[in-house]
Amino acid sequence: MRYLTASLFDQGVRELSEAKKRQVKKAVRLATAFFETGDLPHGLGLKLLGHDIWEIRAGLSERVLFRKDRDAIEFLLAGSHDEIHRFLKNF
Repeated sequence: MRYLTASLFDQGVRELSEAKKRQVKKAVRLATAFFETGDLPHGLGLKLLGHDIWEIRAGLSERVLFRKDRDAIEFLLAGSHDEIHRFLKNF
């Protein structure tokens, strides 16, 4: 499995507080571990939003949006529930 990050994801993470950056990085680590091992960590909040678009929780307020296909996962956006919703409306 290949793991990629979109420029919007990288930009969004740079703008987060240090505490929220740690939460996002932990959520991404847990998600990649899940896709490698098949063991779903408690609290990750993995949710299929559309055909190949998924969401995970990164703390109480932050979410990470990613696209998964057969051999790659691309992290698209890290942000609040509202930011994710706005992104999906324009996706």
